[in-house]
Amino acid sequence: MTSGATLASNRPGDAALGLWLGLLGVVVFALTLPMTRLATGTAEAPRLSPWFVTWARAALAGGLAAVYLLLTRSRRPDRTERGPLLLSLAGNVIGYPLLLGWALRHVTASHAAVVTALLPLATAAMAAWLMHQRARLGFWLFAGLGSALVVIYSLIRAAQDGQGFRPEWADALLVGAVLAAALGYVGGARVTPSLGAERAISWVCVMALPLTVPATFLTWPDRPVELSAWLALAYVGVFSMWAGFFAWFRGLALGGALRVSQTQLLQPFVSMLAAVPLLGESLDALALVFALAVVASVFLGRRLASMPGGQR
Repeated sequence: MTSGATLASNRPGDAALGLWLGLLGVVVFALTLPMTRLATGTAEAPRLSPWFVTWARAALAGGLAAVYLLLTRSRRPDRTERGPLLLSLAGNVIGYPLLLGWALRHVTASHAAVVTALLPLATAAMAAWLMHQRARLGFWLFAGLGSALVVIYSLIRAAQDGQGFRPEWADALLVGAVLAAALGYVGGARVTPSLGAERAISWVCVMALPLTVPATFLTWPDRPVELSAWLALAYVGVFSMWAGFFAWFRGLALGGALRVSQTQLLQPFVSMLAAVPLLGESLDALALVFALAVVASVFLGRRLASMPGGQR
């Protein structure tokens, strides 16, 4: 089976629909940052445990995915596909949400948006390493520039918070979350051509159920938690972990991966805007400037990575 995310449809109107679906996917994923912080709360006012949010969102997505796989009579992954799916499970089901949840207890969603803006470049770098793809020198230079901008932002923010020029430890969690997500995306990408995009993410969620279901009950909160935290958890479970990928992958299929994937550059700014009404955060000029600079480095790096001769 050929991945729907790799081929563009030639039917009239599909390109526009693909672009809109891609934008919908970006908005869904961008809301993950403020919704995760809404679910976990802050260090001063904790809500749901990041452990519980990690397991519960995956268990919820796994239940929905199981129904989808049964209704579509999807085949089981074969032996060669299970390894990459487990890699995606480790990165996207456990690593990314857990590290992100703990980090967002200590930094704002706008702050996290700057660091996680590196995800597209990190994914490309991980693909170059694990899938033995060669990228041009220019790509690596821009990847280094984007990383340097994130470090500079972290140092400036730490100095403003009175910690001196030392990065906050939460930034290490955010970097770990980016690397985990990139690792998971590469694992999923390796089986998408044979398994199909929607089925790949669904099987990842279902394979995690033997871990996520008991872990959810073991980490269940022992005190009352605000309704808004539960609603935020439902969002990241249903949309961020599962349904958002349907819109995203279908958009890539209809509109073409090269064109539609550029909408991902809007993601950090959507996260910042969404944090204003959802969390009461204000738009941070410093975060906006650095997010714009990081996104520019991502855009230029991806352009170089996708140029003819950029891979061997």
